[in-house]
Amino acid sequence: MKKIFSSFNVGIVLFIAYLLQYLIPIKWQWLLGLQEHHQMYKRWSGLVVFLLILFQWVLTIVRMSKRLAKHSMQVTTLHKWIGALSPIFFYVHVMNFGYGYLAILSYLFFANMLLGIINLDIIKSKKNWVFQSWMITHVAFSVVITFIAVFHIGVVFYYE
Repeated sequence: MKKIFSSFNVGIVLFIAYLLQYLIPIKWQWLLGLQEHHQMYKRWSGLVVFLLILFQWVLTIVRMSKRLAKHSMQVTTLHKWIGALSPIFFYVHVMNFGYGYLAILSYLFFANMLLGIINLDIIKSKKNWVFQSWMITHVAFSVVITFIAVFHIGVVFYYE
């Protein structure tokens, strides 16, 4: 019997929920008010999203370190679950995709999240080129997301 609450299932449901609330649109007015009118809320919720992005890099550090390699499986599981739950954090920070570079950040964030939950456990391919293509794309998106997020933080604090 398959697990109902797998990181894949939870991630897909949360992504679809985020997409639906954006397209319909369904807005929680109290949360929207916080997001649009309270600078401290936007900064603190943004910090949480940025820390989530930074924490996802821990898996890379664990995999590269011989000393930490024994924790790779636990960190991989945590990495998958944080990625699957990331639409909640994104929603708490902002309910829309934004414009310009923020739209690119949002689209890449969700594309990478989907790429992460549709991983090799789901694809079930043993071919090396599939693994390499998947990994290169996932890491490349992660690098770009991190740089755009740092740029976004710089813009927020420069103009406020």
